Amino acid sequence: MTIVGVVVNTPTMALAETTVIPLVYMPMSIAGAPGIPQALLVGPDVSTMNFVVRAKSLSSGMIPSIRRALDGVDPELALADVRTLDSILARAAAQMAFTMALVAIAGCITLILGLVGIYGVNSYIVSQRTGEIGVRLALGADQRAVSAMILTQGGRVIVAGATAGLAVALAGSRVIESVLYGVGPRDPAVFTATTVLLLLVGLLACWIPARHASRLSPVEALRQE
Repeated sequence: MTIVGVVVNTPTMALAETTVIPLVYMPMSIAGAPGIPQALLVGPDVSTMNFVVRAKSLSSGMIPSIRRALDGVDPELALADVRTLDSILARAAAQMAFTMALVAIAGCITLILGLVGIYGVNSYIVSQRTGEIGVRLALGADQRAVSAMILTQGGRVIVAGATAGLAVALAGSRVIESVLYGVGPRDPAVFTATTVLLLLVGLLACWIPARHASRLSPVEALRQE
């Protein structure tokens, strides 16, 4: 026999296989048929083969047509376990999809908690600096300048936190490599999008207290002081 080509590694039993299973692809022209002893088989045994049918939609009315096509090859071939490719992929990815759903839910909860935490801290800081903000506004400070000052101070902390989180994520990315499929553990697009999202959420949490501080009345702020 002559090797005519080598193909890339392809999942056989599951989408994320840790061990590559060696396979040899042989043409149907040398396949063995039912009744031939196992020792005399040269190619694949047609009695245990999978047949793939390409169609726009698989309905029960197509099964007789598939049966007639198989009869044209060998009337003794059995037809059983008819499934769609979507159902096979969904079953193979069910555990991975469940794990990723849990990770996504945990990530969303963490993002919301972070948003609430940053907003709470900045609101507390603004409340503690009400007198200072009132003096600035009374002396003619622009509302935009006051808002930008608070937003800049909070943004520095957010950028520092995002940088530290990015470093930790890069260092621990190998931990979740086993549940990834089609995406590398250090995919630049994923890290970029996640970092930008975190920065936007953090800046939003800082902007709300900053906007509230810029609209303070100097008289009321000084009275509270």
